This record gives sequence, C-alpha cells and structure tokens, in this order.
Amino acid sequence: MDFSFDEEQTLLRTSLSKLLNEVYDFGSRQEIVYGDPELSNKIWTIFSELGLTALPFDENLDGLGGRPSDIVAVSELFGKFAVVEPYLSVVFLSQLLQHADPEQHRSLVEDVMTGRSRIALAHEEPHDVGALASMQTVVSNTTNGATLSGEKRLVLGAQGAAYLLVTAKCEDGFNLLKIDPNARGVSLTTYRTIDGRQAADVSFDEVSVSQGDRILDDAETALHDALDRVRLALCAEAVGAMQELLELSADYASTRKQFDKPIGQFQSVAHRLADMKVACTKALSQLLQVTALADADRATSRDVALLKLQVGRLSQSVGESAIQLHGGIGMTDELVVSHLFKRCLANGAMLGNADFHARVVGSSAG
Repeated sequence: MDFSFDEEQTLLRTSLSKLLNEVYDFGSRQEIVYGDPELSNKIWTIFSELGLTALPFDENLDGLGGRPSDIVAVSELFGKFAVVEPYLSVVFLSQLLQHADPEQHRSLVEDVMTGRSRIALAHEEPHDVGALASMQTVVSNTTNGATLSGEKRLVLGAQGAAYLLVTAKCEDGFNLLKIDPNARGVSLTTYRTIDGRQAADVSFDEVSVSQGDRILDDAETALHDALDRVRLALCAEAVGAMQELLELSADYASTRKQFDKPIGQFQSVAHRLADMKVACTKALSQLLQVTALADADRATSRDVALLKLQVGRLSQSVGESAIQLHGGIGMTDELVVSHLFKRCLANGAMLGNADFHARVVGSSAG
C-alpha cells in the first residue's frame, strides 16, 4: 500500500502552494477575514479556475473524479494557509451525489463546479454534535406537501451561499435537502468562528419543501459515508496546520535569543520541539494510512473516528506547544501561530470532537 502522493498530486500541490503563497499570505488572509467579502469571492473564483471545485465530483457529472487522496492533498495545504473558504461543503455534496440521480441535480453541480454558486453544509445541531441518531431537524409531511423544522449550528459560509445542504430526519430515515437561505421560515444568526471563518446558526420554522428540494431520500448510509469524507478533509487541514506550526516554531527557536544564544539550544525547548515533531509525524502517518484505505474503498467509520480522535488531540498539543514557545506574542492576532492553533481547535470540534469519536471507537471495538 502506497502512503505517498503520486506525481499528479505532487504537481497539483506544487501549483496550489505557489498560488496560495501569492494570494493567501497572512496579510491577504487577514484582509479576507476582516475586510471586503468580495475578496473571498475572487479567491473562490481562482480556486474554481484551478479545478479545485470540480475535483471531488465524478466524471459522469463532468467533474475531475478526484480520489480521497486528492482531497487530502488539497485540504492539507488549505490547513497550512488557514484558508477560510468553505471547501468542505463541496466535498460533502460530491460524495452525496454518488448515491443520487446525477441528471436531476446537474445544474446545481455545474454552478458549484464553475464557482458560480456556493453551498453550505447545515448538519450539526446544538444538542449532540456529530450523531445522526439524535437529529431533531425533521421533514414532516402535510396536506400541502412537506415542511422542514429544526435548528442547525456552525453552518460555514452560510451568508454567501446560494443553497444550504440540510440533513434532516423523516418518517423512513434521513433526507438531504437543498434549501434557499432566503426562503420564508429560514433565519440566520451570523458570526465569525474563532479561526476567522464566516458561519451561522440557522433555524427552520415550517419551511416549505418541494420535491425538487430533495437531493437524496433514504440517505442514512450515504450521509455516514459523506460525513466521514468531510472528517478526513478536516483531519488533513489540521495536519497541514500542525506542520506549519512546527516549522514556524523551529524557525523562531533558531533566531530568538536568550543569554546570547538561540533558545532552541536550551534542552527544555529542544525537547518540546522534538515532541511536536513526533506528534506531527504520528498524525501525518495515520492520515496517510486512512487515506490509502479510503482510496482502496476499505476505510471504515472506525478508521476515520480513530483518525479524528488522534489528530484532534495531537493538533491541540502541537498548538499549545507552539504558543508557549512563542511566548505572549504567540497569542496575538498579529501572528499567524494563533490562527493556526485556532484552526486546529475548530477542526477538532467539528463533526464530533475527540471525546465523541472515542465513544465511536469504543462502541465498535470487538
């Protein structure tokens, strides 16, 4: 089993890394986060022109037919640069449409792949993050059709989305719905996440649901597969952020001096850097292993849960060490270290934190 990126993926990563260095340096990222939202739209257009929005979709939808390892190759770099655009929703939709009628949703896919429209995944709920079984957002049949009621939290990119991809419980299982965020009965409470991404909590009050709004019925198995694919991308982002934190910390330790010598020469600092490197190596190796299993269609939900558990804990440890090595300045918004640490924390909490996935791993043992 090969645990390295192939030649095409290496070329893609080289091109994307060069692009991000040019248009997504720390100063540009701060402008995107705190400045004109149109700049983010321009960045999204560039990503689309590079083919990133078409990468996860199957070739029968005129996509590029990317494998899980392709998504990981991209997501790792997005984590390194703490990209705030909601690429995860594209990954989610592409995975779900493998179980749906491709012709029925071709216009939506074309808009997403070309960058004309953005979408936002609305899945997590306030009471129990990550679990399908306890979902309380429901689709109810009425004499006039169907309505959607419930509440979703941490919907990344909801403000600029053409549609919300809403997971909901129905009488015979689960549905995936395409909902207009401006529809009657939809209410958004917007905010910025700790790592700078735009998000919203969304409530649905008897929102009318037409047959055309239903992307997938009887979607439980498909939802589990799609959410695991997004979790894999989240872990790849966290690993990219961890590696950047290690590199920044090592550079800082080699230049910051105390008592006329670099602090990296002090034993306690050297040991901390060594621990950070071990954590990064462990996280990366497990990420590549699960990615290789996913490419071979052999990755189980337990494999992904164990990865999410390990990367969540390891990335927090690396982030805390990076902050401590940089001292007080490491906690400020003026240094990228704090933003990378916040990305690790945010990704660790999304779609089930370490404790949630520890329960998943425990329940599947034996």
